[in-house]
Amino acid sequence: MSSKPELDWFKSSYSDSGNGESDCVEIATTPGTVHVRDSKNTDGPRLAFGPAAWSGFVAYGSAQA
Repeated sequence: MSSKPELDWFKSSYSDSGNGESDCVEIATTPGTVHVRDSKNTDGPRLAFGPAAWSGFVAYGSAQA
């Protein structure tokens, strides 16, 4: 039995890099938490953010793009 909860994962439609590789993450939401995982390693490590931390993470990532 897996200790990881069953989540409804999704990936942005903007994630296709156009070169045949998909370097992106998938997210799933639960009340009060945004879960993040590597789309190429779905059984690998995951991150979990509360609402304020997720907002900061997205703002930081957007500024780096």
